[in-house]
Amino acid sequence: MIQITHQAIDTTAALEAVRSPRAGAVVLFLGTVREQTNGRATASLDYECYEEMARDQLAKLEEQARNRWPIVEVALIHRVGHLELGEVSVAVAVSSPHRGDAFAAAQWLIDTLKEVVPIWKQENWADGSSQWVHPGMQSPAAQSAARSDAHVTDRPAADAAAASRGADLPTSARESQDR
Repeated sequence: MIQITHQAIDTTAALEAVRSPRAGAVVLFLGTVREQTNGRATASLDYECYEEMARDQLAKLEEQARNRWPIVEVALIHRVGHLELGEVSVAVAVSSPHRGDAFAAAQWLIDTLKEVVPIWKQENWADGSSQWVHPGMQSPAAQSAARSDAHVTDRPAADAAAASRGADLPTSARESQDR
């Protein structure tokens, strides 16, 4: 099950999607909106993605995980849009004959998802400021600076670098940098 949704993630449905009599272990990881990030108070998060590419990347991750571990079923679900504190932003559910493989696959899936899938998170801080972040990419400000420098010096190199990351930043991230 691969899903990008604007609705609250149904964690029971995620679990049921991976349960099987062939599996002796089911692992469910939930990423939630926390109130503190690096010592700063978080008010909310906004997620955006390039849905077609995100779905394709999630499917590739599922295939890679199935090639590494004896997985019975996988559910990868990511929410986009505005999320308040405590809400679930991502669910990774894995079933396998044995718990070690289920835990290892689930951890690899969430870690790799955060690095390579074109889903961007905007941290909305309690002080009213906000910042786009994506662990596998440069920050929007650094990317904008690189584009400005590349425009003057080496635009093809900047385009190649952006392409190697899998996708550009969401439109709203670029617009917030222009303000």
